[in-house]
Parts: sequence; structure tokens; C-alpha cells
Amino acid sequence: MASASQSGQDDRRDPDHYFNRELSWLEFNDRVLQQGADARNPLLERLKFLAIVSSNLDEFFMVRVAGLKAQLASQAVIRGPDGLSAQEQLDAIAERATRMVQEQYRCLQDQILPGLAEHGVTCRRVADLDRAAQDWCHSFFHKQVFPVLTPLAIDPGHPFPHLRNRSLNLAVTLKPRRLLNTVARLAVVQVPAMIPRLVRLPGAEGTYQFVLLEEIIASQVGELFQGLEVEGCFPFRVTRDSDLNFDEEEAEDLLEAIEQELRKRQWGNAVRLEVDHRAPQSLLTELTKLLNLQEQDVYRVPGPLNLADFWQLHDEVTTPELHDPPFVPPTNRRLRGKTNLFAAIRERDILLHHPYESFSTVVDFVEQAAEDERVLAIKQTLYRTSGDSPIITALGRAAENGKQVTALVELKARFDEENNIEWARRLERAGVHVVYGLIGLKTHCKLILVVRQEEDRVRRYVHLGTGNYHPATAKLYTDIGLLTCSLPYGQDVSRLFNILTGYSEAPHWRRLIVAPEQMQTRMIDLVDREADHASSGRPARIVAKMNSLVDSDAIEALYRASQAGVPIDLIVRGICCLRPGVPGLSDNIHVRSIVGRFLEHSRVVYFCNGGSPELYAGSADWMPRNFRRRMEALFPIEDEQLVARVLAEVLGAGLAETRQAWALGPDGTYERVAPTGDGAPFSSQEWLLGRAHATDHAGLEPFARLVLDTDGPASLSAASS
Repeated sequence: MASASQSGQDDRRDPDHYFNRELSWLEFNDRVLQQGADARNPLLERLKFLAIVSSNLDEFFMVRVAGLKAQLASQAVIRGPDGLSAQEQLDAIAERATRMVQEQYRCLQDQILPGLAEHGVTCRRVADLDRAAQDWCHSFFHKQVFPVLTPLAIDPGHPFPHLRNRSLNLAVTLKPRRLLNTVARLAVVQVPAMIPRLVRLPGAEGTYQFVLLEEIIASQVGELFQGLEVEGCFPFRVTRDSDLNFDEEEAEDLLEAIEQELRKRQWGNAVRLEVDHRAPQSLLTELTKLLNLQEQDVYRVPGPLNLADFWQLHDEVTTPELHDPPFVPPTNRRLRGKTNLFAAIRERDILLHHPYESFSTVVDFVEQAAEDERVLAIKQTLYRTSGDSPIITALGRAAENGKQVTALVELKARFDEENNIEWARRLERAGVHVVYGLIGLKTHCKLILVVRQEEDRVRRYVHLGTGNYHPATAKLYTDIGLLTCSLPYGQDVSRLFNILTGYSEAPHWRRLIVAPEQMQTRMIDLVDREADHASSGRPARIVAKMNSLVDSDAIEALYRASQAGVPIDLIVRGICCLRPGVPGLSDNIHVRSIVGRFLEHSRVVYFCNGGSPELYAGSADWMPRNFRRRMEALFPIEDEQLVARVLAEVLGAGLAETRQAWALGPDGTYERVAPTGDGAPFSSQEWLLGRAHATDHAGLEPFARLVLDTDGPASLSAASS
């Protein structure tokens, strides 16, 4: 069965069949916000979610809103499948984001800060401190802050400064003390980024009293303007267009070209102004004019700007009851007590499920390869990792040990470009052969290949994953990885590295499904195959878990499958442009989103295939960029024991989730999934944490049945009960 777009037929799609991509993303960020509002979560974890909301909004405005503004400025008429114009999207975004910010700060001011105060954690205004604390702030200002500050006047002789992207500033209105009937003057003071935003005051052991750095500066700002009267002092913050824009084909040196673009990122066009809600309208009008913004680009904030900085509280306050219970991920059951990873992989494929199982196994895999005398070569893709990653150190050590080491570093990983440049150079200095991928494509697949000389032959060991090789995020993101030395996998991964580092043409793949060459077509073919099975009376079922579902061709295929009678369950954490539950279109499609302690990040898709199931995992979401503009890889999971684990732990548990799950309705609203009957809410993440230290895989079968049952979502309560 072929889609209209594949067959060349006229494909006039109904915009009512799609949700807008940007508004769907805002709904995801609202679900993150609801975790901050959820009183069942510890207070500092709730504050963490509010910080994530702010950080997410920053990136959204820097990239997505900036793109819409650029489209509007170019007068290009580009409408997505949902039919909205750029201006219509900007209007809707402004209305929805404004409501979100107001709700975010109500949660902060009415719930979280009062709750923290009950536990001895306070964020105070300087004016509310006792005399001793005010004197301490005064001393801190003069010793630590005042020497760093530079007052910037704004008048015909002093143009408005080009403030750095996302820097925190104070707008200061002034008038001379000795003159009457003068117009207030305007000046700007930048809040130093190198000084911690939340300044902890000295106090008794176990107490945490903080003052915001901008509060300390504002209380003493008159020191910067001798002879003038300070009328007002209001924090504000500018968000700028931060998408990189360069021609890869014209760049003689990709690394150098990206470095040049990164220097421009801080000074892109303004796209948003956040300002203290107490600022007078006259000041807002002036700032809006100076920044060339519209009224809808201004966000009045009823509290401290940029709550992302409040991660500092989460990290510094150690009161146990304010945090999630600590969790130390154990080693995979099959590897406990074993020291030789290569021998263990030869026995049987190994599935790793992070963060419930330790990421140290992946680090050990690279470290053992670096030291093993029999290892001839190591190849690895690196999209994001930490600067102090032991994997980077191990790759460098492997090169120093004389092994052939290749690292494919994706310089264009958004907002990680500077980090990636830094450790790409570090790897090169260690003798690693560093390449930057293919022109016009990001390399997003997660692959490690180790080539080892053994007694009878050269054997290839492979790690394939759904997440980045980042030890820190591996503790926070749910991902799976496969360790195998199966020949077909090894051959495919070798061929893929040859494409990434050389000029090889795409081969016939034995196991992998690779983008951009074939992934979109293959996924649509597999969805259409399920439709054919259902139409012919054979068992059919699709269960897929991903971060985002945007690609309209894939969505149309899912609609066709639904109309053919295929039960379809989608676990889509973030953006979902598919409209489920529409009579005659998507009656058989159910969509849910899980937002919890860990970021749901694994991508897995199951096809019943008439009773001969196929299960795939990999690096790609179902988005145009993943299908068409990235090097991605999906890999089948074939070992029966591992299939049972993935069906139960990743898909089945997600379908049983009633603690942190939201169901998407045909009108675009998300509603919390309620437990069935009088049962307690079931948390898939808590269940997996609870069984992480178990010595066997007992108890998985009921969850696997939720996926295997071709009746679909009617049986969702079976496992969680």
C-alpha cells in the first residue's frame, strides 16, 4: 500500500487533520509545568521543573519563534500541514506562552517558595532583611560586585547597548537631583554572569537564606550614578535569534565556520523581552522601540526573571525531604560479577536500560577496548557528551596505545557546538582521527564499533543506542542500548561508518534502517503492511514510543492503518501533530505523553506483522528533520528475552502508566490519565526503579501482554493492577 505522496497522486491534505507543531510543543512544556505544580513531588524537584520550563522557553524563542519572525520578515508564504501562517502562529504563541508564564509564577510564588520557607529555605528581598544581613549585603556589593559593574547611559551620545543574548540587566530610570521638570534619563546595568545569581547569606547550620544578585545591585545602584536620583530599577532580559546560518558547501573549514557563527549568536535580532511586571508602561514602550520588538513580544514577569538559574537552589540545598530519593543504578544483571565485557557479549546480546541500569557499562566498553591489546580499531559517533567524559579520555588513550580511533563529532548539535568543538580538538591532539560528518546532514545516530583480533578471526563488537553518549544525562534520560557481536549488525555498522567518513554509496542493509536514505519509506511501508494485515483479517497492532511525531507522510500512513482497523498506541513525550480519535480518520489511534522524574527519551516501535512481530529501536523521532536531514539508524531487537524486556519495560509499562501520563484528545487538549476503578496510580518510572536491583526478569509478562494484545488499549488496567 503506497501513500499518495509516494505514488505521485495529488495530495490535498485537510489542515484539520493536524495540530500545529509549535503549539503542540507549548502544550508539552505545559505538562512539564504541571510537574512543578504537582504537590506529590518534593519541593525542590518541583522547582527544578519550573527551571526546565524557563530553559525550554528560551530555546523555543531562540529557534522556533526566531524562525517564524524571519519567515514573516521575508514575506514568504509558508504554511505547514495545519494551515497556519507565520503571523497566526506568532499570535497564538504569544497568547499561550503568556498564560504559561503567569501560571508558572503563580506556582512559584503561591506554592513552592512558601513551602520551601517552611523548611528553612528562603529567597529574601534586601529591604526585608534585618540590619545585620543588610550590612552584609552592602559589604558584599562593594567588595565583590561594584568593581565589576559598568553603568551604560542611554541618550543621543550613548546609543542603546547591544546586550548579550539572555543576559540579565537592570533598566534604571534617573533624574538630576538639583533640576526640576526634567525628563527622566535611562541607563542599563548588566548583572554579572560570573557571580552566582542566588547569593547565600551567612547563617546557622542547616538554614538556607538567599538574596538575588540583582536585588543586591538594585539596593545600591545609586552608587553608580552619583548626583542623580534613582526613580526606578527594573530587571529585564532579551532573548535573541540564535540559530546558526552558514553554507556548509562554501565553508572551507566547517569547524572554523561554526566558530564564527557562534560568535554572532550572542548578537542576533531580539525576539523576546522579559521585564519585571512592576516596570512602568513608558519604560516598556522605550525598550520595545529600542529592541525593534512588538507589544506581543513583551512578557511581564511577576517574579524573578529566568527561573533556570534556580537550579542553583536544587543543587545547593541538601535537605533530603526536598529531593527525590537518591538512586544508584546497578550493573546489568547479566554483567554482575563479570569483568570481561567482550566475553559476556559473545555469550549473548546484552540490553541496557538507562537510567535503571548503569551507563558505566558503556564507558567500560570503550575503556576496555582502549586497553585491550587485541583491539585494532574503535569508531564512535558523538552528538552530545560532557566535557569531562571518561569516554573522551578513553578514546584519546586508545589512540595513544596505537589503535586506529575514529570519532565522528557532530559540530552542529544545537547549543552544544562550543563544547563539541572543544573536545574535538582535544581528541585530535591525542591522535584520534576526527571527522565532522556529511555536508548538509547532521549525524544523530548512536553507534560504537570495536574491531578485535581473536583466535580464529577478526570480530566486530557493536553498541547501538537511542541516547547520547553523555554520562550525566544518562542518569536523567530513559534510553536503551544494545551490545552485540552478531555479524550482520557488525557489517552494517562498519558500512555506515564508511559512509560517514568516506565516499561509500549506501549498501544493502542487513539489519539497520538508515536515514535519510530509507527510514521514512521503510517506516511507512511497515505501517501500511499492518493495514494490509488488518484488512485481510490477520493480527495487526502498532505500538510506538518517540519524542515527537511531526512528519505528515508518516501521520497519513497511521491514519490509513487506523481506518483499516489497526489498533495503534503512541507514547509521544513532546510534539504530536497527529489528531487522534477523530471519527472515520483516527478512531483506533490513542496518544499519550509521559512526563516524570526522568526524561522519556527512548525511541521504540513494535509491529505485530500478522503474528510475526518486529521490534525496532534507535535514534530517530518521526520528524522531517530526522527522516530527511539527519544520519539516523534504527536497529531490530531479535533476541526473544530482550524483546520481552523492551515490550514490558519500555512499551507495556508506558501503556500502564497512570501516575504521570496525559492522554491527547481530538481537540488538542491533554487530560491526565486516571487510574481505573479504585486502584492506586501506577508509575512506570517508580516501578522500574523498584525492580532495578532484582536478580531476574519475573513479573514482566503482564506488561508485555499490553503490547501483544491485538485488542489494543481496552486492557490497559491489566498490568498496573
